[in-house]
Amino acid sequence: MIKGSAFSYKNLPNLGVGLGFRPQFLPDLLANTNSVDFLEITADHYFDANADKMAELQLLAKHFTLIPHCLNLSIGSADGIDIEYLNKVKILINYLKPPWWSEHIAFTQADGVEIGHLTPLPFTNEAVEVVCKNIAFVKTQIQTPLILENITYAFTFPNPQLTETQFLTNILEQSDTGLLLDVTNLYTNSVNFGFDITDFLSKILLERVVQLHFVGGHWQNGTLIDSHAHPTPPEIWQLLELVVNKTEIKGIILERDENIPPFEELLIEINKAKEIVKNPTKT
Repeated sequence: MIKGSAFSYKNLPNLGVGLGFRPQFLPDLLANTNSVDFLEITADHYFDANADKMAELQLLAKHFTLIPHCLNLSIGSADGIDIEYLNKVKILINYLKPPWWSEHIAFTQADGVEIGHLTPLPFTNEAVEVVCKNIAFVKTQIQTPLILENITYAFTFPNPQLTETQFLTNILEQSDTGLLLDVTNLYTNSVNFGFDITDFLSKILLERVVQLHFVGGHWQNGTLIDSHAHPTPPEIWQLLELVVNKTEIKGIILERDENIPPFEELLIEINKAKEIVKNPTKT
């Protein structure tokens, strides 16, 4: 376990409800700076940025608080952390000075080979130890609070030592990190693997939830796919409201990557999330 006093997530600023940035949103974002509270950027898109990307980053930072969201730190790799990648993250964070940054509870590299996508970890004590060791090293390089996202998965490893909730809880407690709870990912996994969401939420450290992600997916051959390509369905709105009613959330991000609708439709979803935050009923 990382030594020292536990980080207080209550001290983080309330950022409100924002949007996962995509370049095609830029003109509409600049026309609606009062409607979108903050942006989450894909950190990897700004590593070794050319002049155009750097100008884009500077323009965004002028108008919005930016939260870097990493894709390839591979926090679950037994090989340890890629120092070159981590240094790029550090440069970006030092430039933006965000209140927090995020990565996924997953691995994307194994034995030096790029897997190409976020891969789930086995729910074992050894995997918890690997993740916590990697986080401890990351924290020696980057002091900005790190929060970790739950991913969707197409499979789980056989013979788990821990339940998923035990696995997540052990990582959060032992590494002293916060949680980026993707309610769409949670709902998708619950449907595809048949577990109860209410029971899941009762067994994780909800007080560690700093940020939420939400969006809609689609069905494909009997499987629910987290495609970030459709409006948020009622079931995910209900889940988002349930979480907001149970704990204080510092930021919520709508992630829309494909099948992009008119920007006004995204604003409708953002405003709906704002209303949920504005009128919570704590349980």
